[in-house]
Amino acid sequence: QVQLVESGGGLVQAGGSLRLSCEPSGIIFSIYTMGWYREAPGKQRELVASVSRDYSTSYADSAKGRFTISRDNAKNTVYLQMNSLRPEDTAVYYCNARLWASQVWGQGTQVTVSS
Repeated sequence: QVQLVESGGGLVQAGGSLRLSCEPSGIIFSIYTMGWYREAPGKQRELVASVSRDYSTSYADSAKGRFTISRDNAKNTVYLQMNSLRPEDTAVYYCNARLWASQVWGQGTQVTVSS
């Protein structure tokens, strides 16, 4: 059974930092493109950052310069380091594993940034 387990969300003040982690099971982690998405109340789910199997990264404009996505294939884990957090970063953050047309989602972790 494929499962993505996220951790690291929480409540932080504006300007603070959080690191999200996602550890998949049941997949060959190293061949998947891993991504972090977020969904704020009343808004569509959006891609925040992704890292491909060859470690190429991509970021939403809102994340550039503040967030860093990384993967550790030895630990089967993908991270999202979030710095200089803003109230508008408040959302449920979802981990995503994608291989061609197949994708799997985590259950989501809440990130709340207070002003």
